[in-house]
Amino acid sequence: MSIPFPSVVRLSVFIRVPYKKIILSRKNILRRDGHRCQYCGRGDVPLTVDHIMPRSRGGEDTWENLTAACVKCNNRKGNNTPEEAGMPLIRKPMKPNHVTFIRHFVGNLDDCWKPYLFMQ
Repeated sequence: MSIPFPSVVRLSVFIRVPYKKIILSRKNILRRDGHRCQYCGRGDVPLTVDHIMPRSRGGEDTWENLTAACVKCNNRKGNNTPEEAGMPLIRKPMKPNHVTFIRHFVGNLDDCWKPYLFMQ
């Protein structure tokens, strides 16, 4: 027996529950960057976390200053900024939201869900 069910359920009443803060961690930085080096794009090599503005030059541990990098690119960049090293970032790092991690966890999203996840 087959019973149809909706892909999206619309709520008539919603009680806002505060989300937990996404913790700044190595695992979450790699997840945000898709487990790919943000300098060369490789995902088949071991990755490290790189400070875009080096800590020795005032860089902090923030979502916007940390990115995934392979060991080769991280060593090549050294104590320089990406501009000084001639190594532009593939994607500018930013603080992720919960939708980013939902997309990663779920995998492929049904197109009819996108308006409800604010992804249009």
